[in-house]
Amino acid sequence: MSPITNKELFDRMQKGESLNLLDVREPVEYHTYNIGGKNVPLSRLNDTINQLGYNKTDEIIVICKVGLRSETARTILVDKGYQRVRNLTGGLIGLQKLKQ
Repeated sequence: MSPITNKELFDRMQKGESLNLLDVREPVEYHTYNIGGKNVPLSRLNDTINQLGYNKTDEIIVICKVGLRSETARTILVDKGYQRVRNLTGGLIGLQKLKQ
C-alpha cells in the first residue's frame, strides 16, 4: 500500500476520522509528543504483534519521528499478513510543520 502524506493524515484527523495509528517510537518519545494511537516500540513489535488488536484487513497508519522506523514496522506487519499498512511520510516532524 502507498505511504500516507502528512497532508492526507492531517486532513483526515481534522475531519475526526477514526484512524488506526501505531506509533513505533520509544515510550519517552511518545509521552513527550504524540497524536494518539497505540505505542508499541519497534524493538518490541515482533513480540507483541499478536496483541495489537487489529484485523489483518484494517488500514493501519504507522508513525514515528521521521518515517524510518515506521517503514521498518510497515514491512514487518506486511510480512505477517497485514494488508493495508501505510507509513507516514516524513513522520511526526512533517506533521508538526503542517500544524504551525
